[in-house]
Amino acid sequence: MSQALSSVAREEFDSEVKHAYQGMKTLRECVKVRNGVVGDKYDFRLMGKGAATARTGSSADVVPMDVSHSVKVATLVDYEAPEYTDIYDKATVNFDEVKELATTIAGAMGRRDDQSIIDALDGATVAAANDIANGSTNLTIAKLRTAKKRLDAVEAPSDERYFLCDHEGLAALLATTEVTSSDYNGVKALVQGEVNTFLGFKFIVIGSRAEGGLPETSDIVTGFAFHKSAVGHAVGIDMDTRIDYVAHKASWLSMGMWKAGSVVIDPEGIVKVDYDKTA
Repeated sequence: MSQALSSVAREEFDSEVKHAYQGMKTLRECVKVRNGVVGDKYDFRLMGKGAATARTGSSADVVPMDVSHSVKVATLVDYEAPEYTDIYDKATVNFDEVKELATTIAGAMGRRDDQSIIDALDGATVAAANDIANGSTNLTIAKLRTAKKRLDAVEAPSDERYFLCDHEGLAALLATTEVTSSDYNGVKALVQGEVNTFLGFKFIVIGSRAEGGLPETSDIVTGFAFHKSAVGHAVGIDMDTRIDYVAHKASWLSMGMWKAGSVVIDPEGIVKVDYDKTA
């Protein structure tokens, strides 16, 4: 039950509802997505590398490359975001809580969608070289360069590279001359106080979220540099909101439903970057 509604029902209330700040879905465009999945699991395929060999002579037998194939399984999880609106409370206020709840529910489902992807990135087992230690420093240009070098080393495509960090990491980058100076980068970072792209990465800032957000232990945050094709996101039921009247509760039930799951397809395309947000 939306308990807070009764407190505003006793008096005239602003008909234009201000929603609490909350992040929305931001990461789906950053990963490989498969929609319309049937069942609880989806197999993403990873094909290994091949190497061409010199032909040994006329009519000689060809030498197969023996390209490896592996399966990465995304397990889909059911989620719901429900809330009741009492019909009597609804009649005493001058705004439509049922309608306003749709925005809150959409935000909750969007953040959970993001968290599925973040959790997959966090659970990836990467090579030691792809795990950059915090070194008692915040997010630095040196760490970004190392992350870029690691993705370059495995020849990850230069487009569709992303970097996830929090607001503290962004603030540290904005204090760096290379990011804000037009001699190194576009002046957008300095004028608008944000980093759009730098060193080939498109930056996504993840705030503090009830769903978890970026991994953090004792002020050490883990950011992620990755290529889009390195992570798979399977969707069985896309974000859907429905409203039903529940007679025995004399209330409207606003319900958000979602079924999806994420998995790392290729850990070579992921670099974990730890940084001390207090440094």
